[in-house]
Amino acid sequence: MDFDLTSAERDFRDEVRTWLEEHLVGEFAGLRGRGGMGQEDISAEVQIAWERELAGGGWLGIDFPAHLGGRECSLSEQVLFHQTYVEARAPGRLPNMGVTLLGPTLVAYGTPEQQERFVPPILSGEEFWCQGYSEPNAGSDLANVGTKAVLDGDRWVVNGQKIWTSLAQYSDWCFVVCRTDPDSARHAGLSYLLVPMDQPGIEIRPIVQITGGTEFNEVFFDDAVTNADLVVGQVGRGWEVAMGTLAFERGASTLGQQTYFRQELDALLAEARANGTADDLVIRQELAQAYATLEIMRYNNLRMLTGVDAGGVPGPEMSIGKLLWSNWHRSLGELMVGVRGADAMAVAADDGEEYSLDSWQRTFLYSRAHTIYAGSNEIQRNIIGERVLGLPREPR
Repeated sequence: MDFDLTSAERDFRDEVRTWLEEHLVGEFAGLRGRGGMGQEDISAEVQIAWERELAGGGWLGIDFPAHLGGRECSLSEQVLFHQTYVEARAPGRLPNMGVTLLGPTLVAYGTPEQQERFVPPILSGEEFWCQGYSEPNAGSDLANVGTKAVLDGDRWVVNGQKIWTSLAQYSDWCFVVCRTDPDSARHAGLSYLLVPMDQPGIEIRPIVQITGGTEFNEVFFDDAVTNADLVVGQVGRGWEVAMGTLAFERGASTLGQQTYFRQELDALLAEARANGTADDLVIRQELAQAYATLEIMRYNNLRMLTGVDAGGVPGPEMSIGKLLWSNWHRSLGELMVGVRGADAMAVAADDGEEYSLDSWQRTFLYSRAHTIYAGSNEIQRNIIGERVLGLPREPR
């Protein structure tokens, strides 16, 4: 991918910068440099309000078709937006499943009626979505889904449980993978349903994380209902749609993520120089390794985006990227402990009862999850082994 910017791309970048400067004011003025993965220093309500502010500027749907409310930006412009956003130290985004996952899935697999009903409210920030994939017995092994849906007249009746459902307590809708053929097994007989969250048949129980936050939830479906026409793709062919959704999970935003990682590493380097640990030979080597690996990740992502820009479909390099960044960020949290020493274990008391973590401590704790969600390390290595190296499939 060529990042020598054209005049139009420079104008686009300046438009992004200007808009952010003009809108990170008032209630949003104090959000710069805050939020991000695992950081609970901004409430979800404020983050959702910021998502709606972005929607007002037309920044939620930069890669969506114009007739659905999008900007139809080129891939280079998408990359520029995400990089410029992070460089401006705009607030870390919450996982907006509607924009990043459900919206692209509807564009690819949904009917025109589903697209027109759901995509515009997603891009305007009016409706917020969560993802109903994982279950207590179907995490990385998603094909083991047990949540069931039965067609009863003009509606589906859903029963079962989902877990690790990010921000379910703030969501209006959930896209749910469930078993619609009671005699099926594994990948067959699954369907991809769109289910409203505000109904008596749904109970949400927040899960308190090691960081003290409650991003993840258990969701229970007890005769929850949705309209018969709110199945995406064909009934019983939901596995194909579900895998398509996961393919949208990583894309142009990855280089923005790299920019954020570089900011974190630069801050840790400054800390190491300030407290003298940069002179420790082991710490110094680990810092150098973190820098080198971050550069490798950047080039891998450029290679992946180059293939997409040429009209290709992202392949196993997506798994390479996920494996690299999740391990890297976990290691960065561990390196932070080495740089800060005993100070890394000290927490501040809040009103004599609760303790509050600083951003580095939250990174150290939350980054343990990176190697599990969005496809665990084991899954990513299997994909690389089987699809890249041609190794035999893992015995089941």
